[in-house]
Amino acid sequence: MTVSDRLLLLVFSSLISALELVSTYPNSALAQAAKCPTPALERFQRHKVGRGETLQSIAALYNLAPDTIITMNPSFKNGRVTTGSNILIPPYNGIVVEVARGQTWRELAQKYKVRADALFELNGCKPPSQIAFIPTSNQSSNRASSSPSSTPSVNTPAVQITGYPLASVAQVGFPYGWQINPKNGEVFFHSGIDLLAAVGTPVNAIAPGTVVFAGDRGTYGNLVIINHGGGLQSRYAQLESIKVSLGQQVKQGELLGTVGQTGQPTISQPHLHFEIRSNSSLGWVAQDPKEYMK
Repeated sequence: MTVSDRLLLLVFSSLISALELVSTYPNSALAQAAKCPTPALERFQRHKVGRGETLQSIAALYNLAPDTIITMNPSFKNGRVTTGSNILIPPYNGIVVEVARGQTWRELAQKYKVRADALFELNGCKPPSQIAFIPTSNQSSNRASSSPSSTPSVNTPAVQITGYPLASVAQVGFPYGWQINPKNGEVFFHSGIDLLAAVGTPVNAIAPGTVVFAGDRGTYGNLVIINHGGGLQSRYAQLESIKVSLGQQVKQGELLGTVGQTGQPTISQPHLHFEIRSNSSLGWVAQDPKEYMK
C-alpha cells in the first residue's frame, strides 16, 4: 500500500469515527484499490466493566452514545452495568439490521437516510449479506430515553406469550445477543437461544398460533415458524423432524417436531435453536427469548 493510500484510509477512519458519514472514496473501484477498511461488524470489541464505571463513562471512553451500547447489549436493565461483566462495544454509533434478499446498498441508504457509499465501505466493500451495520448520528443516538432511540420501532404486542418449547428446562448452550462465533472467532448476532437437548427430544409450541413455515430453511435447517397474536412469532430450528404443516392451527404445548442437528448449528452439541420475533418496520425483529420462556 502506498503512503497516499494509507493517508486516505486514515482520513476515512477519522471521518467515520466522527460520524461525518462522508466517503473518502467516491466509488467502489477506488475503495477496492485502497484496500477497504475492515467491516464494522468485525471490529466489535469486549469491555470488562471496572469498579465505579457507569454506562455513561464507558460510552464516553469509546466516543459512543449510551443508547448505542444498550442496543448492542439487550440484557441491560434500566441502563445499569455490573462490575466485572463483559459488554460488546461497536466501533461507531449505529444499529445492526437484517437485510432482505436482493436488497441493495442504495435501497438501504434511502431507507435509513445514509450515504450508499458510506454503507458500502463500512460493510466491507461487498454486496449486502444477511445483516448490515447502519451508522447513526450522535444527535439521534444521544436522546435521553429508557430504550434506545436507534432501535427500530416495534409494534407493542397486544398479547404477551409465555411458555417453554421443551418438556423440561434445558441448559443454555449458546445465548441470545452479540456473541463470538466459537468456530471462527468473529463477532456476530445470535438471534435466538440454543437449548441443549438430545436428538429426538420433542419440541412443543410455546403458545397458540398458526404455522406459517414448516420445512428446510438453509442455515436454520428444518424450521417451524408460528405466528401468534399481538405481532409475535416463534421459531424452532435445527429440527430432526417436523410434525406440523403449513397453515395448521396449533395449541400451546402441541408437538411441532424433534430436536436435531440440521442446517448449520453454531455449536456442536445437539440443541434446539429457539427464537422469538416481534413485528416492526424492519419486519420480524429478534427479541430476547428468555423474556417469554416462563
